[in-house]
Amino acid sequence: MPKDKLTDYSATNASNTDVGGVNIDEGMLPSGVNNAIREVLTHLKNFASGTDGIDVLSLADDDASAAMKIQAPASVTADTTLTLPDGDGDDGQALVTDGSGTLSWASLHSAKNLIINGAMQVAQRGTSSTSTGYQTVDRFRVDKNNVAQLVFTQSQSTTAPDGFSNSLKIEVTTAETTLDAADYLVFTQRIEAQNLQHLNYGASSAKSLTLSFWVRSSLTGKYSVNIYSEDGNRVNTLSFNISTADTWEYISIQIDGDTAGTINNDNGAGLNLNFVLAAGSTFSGTITSGWQAYTNAKYAHSDQVNFIAQTGTFYITGIQLTVGDVDLPFIHESYAENLAKCQRYYQKDFRLVAWNVSTNASTSASLGNFPVVMRSAPSAVRTGSGALTSTAPSSTVMYAESGYIYSGTSNACSSNLTLDAEL
Repeated sequence: MPKDKLTDYSATNASNTDVGGVNIDEGMLPSGVNNAIREVLTHLKNFASGTDGIDVLSLADDDASAAMKIQAPASVTADTTLTLPDGDGDDGQALVTDGSGTLSWASLHSAKNLIINGAMQVAQRGTSSTSTGYQTVDRFRVDKNNVAQLVFTQSQSTTAPDGFSNSLKIEVTTAETTLDAADYLVFTQRIEAQNLQHLNYGASSAKSLTLSFWVRSSLTGKYSVNIYSEDGNRVNTLSFNISTADTWEYISIQIDGDTAGTINNDNGAGLNLNFVLAAGSTFSGTITSGWQAYTNAKYAHSDQVNFIAQTGTFYITGIQLTVGDVDLPFIHESYAENLAKCQRYYQKDFRLVAWNVSTNASTSASLGNFPVVMRSAPSAVRTGSGALTSTAPSSTVMYAESGYIYSGTSNACSSNLTLDAEL
């Protein structure tokens, strides 16, 4: 068949014997013309193969009156191959790289981190604790069972990776080399269900997620991380590996959408993101990939490390969970933005002032609007001075998601409130 495409030609001069069906084999043309044509075809073949190109690729319009040009840098330090995605993206999307040359479409401006306080900026309760539950970094709770001495800290390590000043630090101060069956150590963020409706769980169009974070540990090896659906009682357990002790490493994990799952449209917990640092035999086993009905044995991999087997430290920051398969750069937010999101679940030192509302000066009432609407009517603890702390309310106390109302038998008082509506 005649050769009529660049890719049909050979990088060897003697193998180029025709052009579009015209014979240019040896002896068919004067030798100089013959060899010149063959040389040109060889260069064209090398150009089409990407082995002998030029620094500018020109893509002309239909009448060749103008062109779009793609140009390499003046000095290229290493060969780089950029692989384009298959097909066009959606309106407003841009090309992003995975760091290895593979490009894909991503909605950078509409991307949203489903994790709150992933940069560990906000710690309303304090910066260090030995207790479990919500104690230090907002929105992250630590749970353990039959585990010895631990310290949980909002760390301001100077070794944190670029762009991050804070991290969650978990320190083992007393080693526990042998785990009982029911032992575990885990830290979690619970994500409000009504913020996850766009994931379309339970449908064939269920969206995938990308989890990324920076981590550093004194103990290398395999760690488990699972994402658990409370409404569907389903779990997807994955893992990541720390290869070098006491060195920050970047981790990115893709999570398939759950086509058989359920996330209710309410203010309860929709998905729980659980990082497992230790798990006894009750909470670990051989894990099949993908989403499945939850059992305790599917909570963690049986071959994961036992972080509490030695004294040491585990740091994590930059936790991000975004929709899609693209590993996006971390979406940094201001402290004020982070604080406002955290205050939906917990507020410290909300100021309340009561005033006299009766003619006999024996009854007071107060009304305060919270800085943000809370997830649910919060529990409240009074701190500070005034009748609200010195005596119990003798009349009505009401809490709502948006404010606090008090009426009692004191004609003037003030107080600070700690409000808790955590999942």
